[in-house]
Amino acid sequence: MQRNWIRAVIAVIFVGLLAVPLIYKRVLSARHSADLAQSRSAALERYGFAFQEVSKAVGINFIHKAPTLDPKLKHIMEQVASMGAAVSVVDFDRDGWDDLYVANSGEGSRNALYRNLGNGTFEDVADRVGLADVNKPGTGVSMGAVWGDYDNDGYEDVLIYKWGKPELYHNDGGKHFTRVTEQAGLPSWVNANTAIWFDYDRDGKLDLFLGGYYPENIDLWHLTTTKMMPESFEYAQNGGRKYLFHNLGNGHFEEVSQQLGIDSRRWSLAAVAADLRGTGYPDLFIANDYGVSELYFNEGGKHFREVGKETGVGYAPKSGMTASVGDILNQGRYDIFVSNISEEGVLVQGNNLWVPEPGTSGNSIKYENMANAMGVELGGWSFGTQFGDLNNDGYLDIYEVNGNVSLDQDQSYWYDYSKVAGGNKAIISDAANWPSLRGRSLSGYQQKRVWINDGAGQFREVSQLVGVTDRFDGRAVVLGDFSNNGALDAVTANQRGPVLFYRNQVTPRNHWIEFALTGRESNRSAIGAEVRLFWNGQEQLQEVSGGSGFCGQNMRRLHFGVGTSTAVDRAEIRWPSGRVQIVNSPRLNMIHKIEEPE
Repeated sequence: MQRNWIRAVIAVIFVGLLAVPLIYKRVLSARHSADLAQSRSAALERYGFAFQEVSKAVGINFIHKAPTLDPKLKHIMEQVASMGAAVSVVDFDRDGWDDLYVANSGEGSRNALYRNLGNGTFEDVADRVGLADVNKPGTGVSMGAVWGDYDNDGYEDVLIYKWGKPELYHNDGGKHFTRVTEQAGLPSWVNANTAIWFDYDRDGKLDLFLGGYYPENIDLWHLTTTKMMPESFEYAQNGGRKYLFHNLGNGHFEEVSQQLGIDSRRWSLAAVAADLRGTGYPDLFIANDYGVSELYFNEGGKHFREVGKETGVGYAPKSGMTASVGDILNQGRYDIFVSNISEEGVLVQGNNLWVPEPGTSGNSIKYENMANAMGVELGGWSFGTQFGDLNNDGYLDIYEVNGNVSLDQDQSYWYDYSKVAGGNKAIISDAANWPSLRGRSLSGYQQKRVWINDGAGQFREVSQLVGVTDRFDGRAVVLGDFSNNGALDAVTANQRGPVLFYRNQVTPRNHWIEFALTGRESNRSAIGAEVRLFWNGQEQLQEVSGGSGFCGQNMRRLHFGVGTSTAVDRAEIRWPSGRVQIVNSPRLNMIHKIEEPE
C-alpha cells in the first residue's frame, strides 16, 4: 500500500514537471500576444494604422517553390532562379469580394486562386476552376499573372506570363477558365517577367504588353550555351524582346510592337501604363534590370516614342525592378517609383522617385529624382512596390518588399558578385564565369519598408512599428480592401517562402471612399479610367491599372483616404473613351459602383 502511494506521488510530480514547459510556453505566448496587441494599439494611435499577419487564420497556406534550371547553372542556381513569386488581385466571380491569384514556379508546382468567402477567410479554388496545373514540365513556369476583360463580357480573364509559354485563359462566367493561348496568337516561348493590360488606342478593347527578360530563344532547362547572361551590368541590351499585342476583338491579337516603335532588348522586370501628360492616351514606362528605364510616349494610339533621356528618367543605369505610379503630392499629376539595389558598404544605386519638375508638362515634361530628398531611396535589394493610402489620411504611402537570396547569414556572396560585375562583356555574359554561390547569402534577410507620407514631401519608414516584421525574400506586394471596410490590406509573395496576408486596421477618425468603375463604350474593366477627387482644398488623381509593381496587380477599385474630412466636394471621372463624368458630393465610407454613361 505504501509503495503504491509513493508511486502515485511520483507520478503526479512527473506529470507536473512535464506540464511546466507547456504552461511556461502558454504564458510566454500570452505575453507575446499582449505585447503585439499593445504595439498595434500604439501604432494605431501614432500612425493611424497597424498591420497584423494573419495568413494562416484566413486560410492562406502557400509556400513558393523555385525552379530548378539546367544543371550548367547549378553553381549559381539560387541566384539565377531567384524570381517567380507573384500575386495579383481580382474579383474573378463578380461577387463583390476581391480574390487572390498566387503564382508558383517550381516545375510541376501548382498555382493557387484564393476565393474571398466574404467572412474574413479564403478558399483555394484554382484546381476547381482550371487555373492550378499551369506549370507542366516542358512549358516553363509561372512568373506572374495579370487580369483584364479582353472580350468585354463582364468577367476578368487572365494572362499568365512565364519563363516559357505564356498562357491566356478565358473566364467562363466566374465558374471555370478555358485555355485560349493558341487562338489568341501568343508566341510559343517568352522568358517574361512583366505584363500589363491597357487600351493603348482607346478602341474599347484591352491590349497587352509583355516584356521579356532572358532572350526568347533560350530554354533555361536545356541550354545550348551558358552565354545567356547580361552583357553588362549597366547597359545590357541582349535580353528578351518586348511584345505589344493589339486586340482585334474576336479573341485574336496581333503583335505590333516594332511597327509602333517599341523595339528594345533591355532586360525588362516591370512595366506600368498611365496617362502621364494628360493627352487621354496611356504612356508606357518600363523598368529594366542592368540598364536604364524606358519611357514611351503614346502618340495618339498610332505610335510610341521613346523619351527616357529627354525626360530625365533614362539617363542613369541601375537595376530597375518595379514600376508604380501615384500622385504623392496631391498635385493632380503622376509620380513614378522605380526600385533598385542598396547594400551598405558595397553598392548604393538607390531607388528612384521621379517627380515632374515644376513648370513642365505635356511633351515637354521633365522628371527629377526625389527619392533621397523624400526619404525613400534606401530600400535594400528592392523588388515589388505599391502606392496606397494605408492610414486614410489623404496621402499615398509606399509599401516595398526586398531581399534577394537568403542562405548562410554569416557568409556573403557580394565580393565574388562584384568581381564578375566588373568584368568585360565576355566574362559577364557567360554564366560559366560566375563564381559559385556555395550557400552564401546575397542581400538576404532584409527588413521590409513601409514609408508613410506626411503630406509635406517627406516619408517616414515605420514597417516594424506598424507590424511588418518578416525578413523573407520579398518579390511582389499588392494592396486591396479585402474586407470592404475601407482599409487597404497588404499581401506579399516571397521567393521560396510563404504568402503573407497583412490585415490592416485603420483609425476610425480617418475617412475613405472607393470607386468601382465599369466601362461601356470603354473597356469593361475600365483600365485607364481616371478619378480626380476634390475635398477640403485637396486634389488627388488615380488611374485604374492593368498591372503595376514587380509581378503584381492591385485591386481594380480606386481607394482614396480623405483624413478627418467629413465630406467630398466632387469626383471627376475621365473614361478611356474620353467621356467625362462628374459625381457631386459622393458619400464617404462606402464603395461607389459607377458605370460609364451612354
